[in-house]
Amino acid sequence: MRLSREKINHLSQVILKALLADDRVEYFLEENEVRLEVVRVMQDEVKIEEDIEHAVRKTIGSYGRDIREGSAEWDVVYQRHYAEEFKKRRGINL
Repeated sequence: MRLSREKINHLSQVILKALLADDRVEYFLEENEVRLEVVRVMQDEVKIEEDIEHAVRKTIGSYGRDIREGSAEWDVVYQRHYAEEFKKRRGINL
C-alpha cells in the first residue's frame, strides 16, 4: 500500500497525540523527534511491503502459464507467495 508523505505525516501526528495522552508511555526525546521516528518506521514498513509485492508479482510473472490478475487463482497464488515472502523477510518461522 502506497501512503503519501502527507498521509504518513498526518498518521504520525495522530500516533504522537495518542502516545502523549497515554500515561503508561514514557519517552525521553522531544515530541518532534518521537514523531519523526514514527515517520521513519512507517516509511520503512511501506518500503518493505512494496518490495514484497514486487517480489511476489515477479514470481507469479515467471510462471509458465498466464494467471490473470483479479481471478480467484491469482488471489490464492498471490496470498500464498505474499505470506512466504513476508515470513522470509521478517525471519518468521511458523
